[in-house]
Amino acid sequence: MSRLVAIVGPTAVGKSALAMRLAQLFDAEIVGADSRHVYRYVNIGTAKPTLEERSLIPHHLIDIVDPDEDFSLAQYQHMAYEAIDDIHDRRKLPLLTGGSGLYVRSVVGGFRIPQVPPDAGLRQGLEAKAECEGHLALHAELEQVDPEAAARIDPRNVRRVIRALEVYHTSGLRFSELQRRESRYETLTIGLTTTREDLYRRIDKRVDAMMHQGLVEEMRELLDRGYSPDLPALSGLGYKQIATYLQGGGAVALDDVVQYIKHETHRFARHQYAWFRLNDKRINWFDVRNGSAGAVEDTVHRFLQHAVEAQGTGRT
Repeated sequence: MSRLVAIVGPTAVGKSALAMRLAQLFDAEIVGADSRHVYRYVNIGTAKPTLEERSLIPHHLIDIVDPDEDFSLAQYQHMAYEAIDDIHDRRKLPLLTGGSGLYVRSVVGGFRIPQVPPDAGLRQGLEAKAECEGHLALHAELEQVDPEAAARIDPRNVRRVIRALEVYHTSGLRFSELQRRESRYETLTIGLTTTREDLYRRIDKRVDAMMHQGLVEEMRELLDRGYSPDLPALSGLGYKQIATYLQGGGAVALDDVVQYIKHETHRFARHQYAWFRLNDKRINWFDVRNGSAGAVEDTVHRFLQHAVEAQGTGRT
């Protein structure tokens, strides 16, 4: 079975830096698992790998669609499989890296994803319901038809709730019936964690850096290109708040907007831990405060060495 190393954890914990280090040590290439990195032109607010980093280590599934193009989980999974298999064919190690839990699980867990195309009319109706009755009403509808999916999806994630309802009403399948099949990869999953206080400090430092790098200007350019701030690509942390600031004509102070971005990113990081649970025995957790890079390297080395030994004895 082909080998795969996945690196998971909350935002700003250091996944990308670790992936770069491991890629250089183990002759690896990085396969992105970030639902915002797939979009072009959204660079600063997504903490996308820089052009310099991408020139040093090949990165896959970055900048593959425009912000106003639809991009589904099924498309991601298919493209991730293709990238990983191509890396294997060139006898290199793929590193699946990112904080989008559903993206990671779709690849590592081998989800069978319903191939349900978008239904524009149905989506508009559901969006109108959310607008008129509130997101909780929409989530309550999902609870009626698919309580398992409703329990896993944040009611505030209206786009995800709509997709779950779309799958049900279009195909008759419950969104929670994303079934797992035997994974096509032998996977080592590395999880990075830290204390809540340290993580919040890292997040705040990153947000300040984004502002210094020109997040406001980046959002202004996106608006000037004609991209709506309501697009899924621009609904992520930072962009949505900056768009409101730019369109509000200075009604809200920029410092207040920055503080709100930090607060919402703290909340998002807590939500990520719901995907990557610390008691999940499939994840090898490392505290980034403890100089864990060496321990991670040893773990990856043992994983690869075991695979080589198993291959030599005819086992998989």
